[in-house]
Amino acid sequence: MAGFRKFLMQGNVIDLAVAVIIGAAFNSIVQSFVADLLTPLIAAFGGLPDFSSLKLTVGQSNFMYGNFINAVVSFLIVSAVVYFLVVKPYTHVRERNAAKIEATTRDCPECLSEIPRAASRCAFCSSEVPAL
Repeated sequence: MAGFRKFLMQGNVIDLAVAVIIGAAFNSIVQSFVADLLTPLIAAFGGLPDFSSLKLTVGQSNFMYGNFINAVVSFLIVSAVVYFLVVKPYTHVRERNAAKIEATTRDCPECLSEIPRAASRCAFCSSEVPAL
């Protein structure tokens, strides 16, 4: 029982639980944005806001391809919203922070340890490093 308790209290499990909860809340925001703002905007310019009435009848079978079109359009819109509102800004911030870190350090030519750019001697292998 102690091992199970330790497993549940690990940071990874708790982080994953928080991510799932935040993801579910974010999903409702994105779905509302798509359904309440973007779909009516598309309907204003494109005419047909909902394709669910489109179907193909063969014998007694109805192929509801309109529902598939709705799912594809919704997926594309949600993907675009997530990309432009979450992924792109996060990538920009991460790259900017990485550039700051890279600008302050360099690799030692002898042991390849990361040392400050202004260092004249490596703290790990104590070899002299050329000035930049």
